[in-house]
Amino acid sequence: MNVPYKLYYRLGFHPWEDAEEMPEFVASFDRLLATEEASDEPPFGRALDLGCGSGIWGRHLEKRGWTVTGIDYSRSALRRAKERADSNGSNLRLVEGDVGDLRGAGVGSGYRLLTDTGTFHGLDEAKRLAMGREIDAVASDDATLILLAWDPKRRGPFPRGVSQGEIQEAFPGWKVSNAGPTGYPPPPPLRATEDWYRLRRA
Repeated sequence: MNVPYKLYYRLGFHPWEDAEEMPEFVASFDRLLATEEASDEPPFGRALDLGCGSGIWGRHLEKRGWTVTGIDYSRSALRRAKERADSNGSNLRLVEGDVGDLRGAGVGSGYRLLTDTGTFHGLDEAKRLAMGREIDAVASDDATLILLAWDPKRRGPFPRGVSQGEIQEAFPGWKVSNAGPTGYPPPPPLRATEDWYRLRRA
């Protein structure tokens, strides 16, 4: 089962956006980004925000000096992202499409940084494998993927989460490491341990 994000955005249900106002979450994300930026000066290169939603984190990356493309399959989310970008004078590029068909969506290639703040862990196995193949195709040879994931557990229509082994299965050509907790508590009554994973091409 895949999480019905299109429906959630149409209903105006997107509690994950609250993470923008959580200093601990933002700080943990920024620590990972700083690692990727440490040996360079802005502009850092191309970044792809996978399942970008309303563009919160794409805009965050842009402010730090990345050239950002965001992709999402929810038109409602992308409308919110465009409004956000327009109101801030952002150059964020937005693409409607499926993370399991990045090439078909026309996102381009050569991405040095890829971020996923909640898409992969809500997909079924087939979709996760497809997403891994597509990321392989559009990422640069020295790319890093920063991925958020809950621990695996049945949660009805909410993300079932993934294990580190399941992440590795979808990215066989990448080195997967747990980068620690995000600092975001899932909204009650959901229970989940939420961690960052850092993936580098092996």
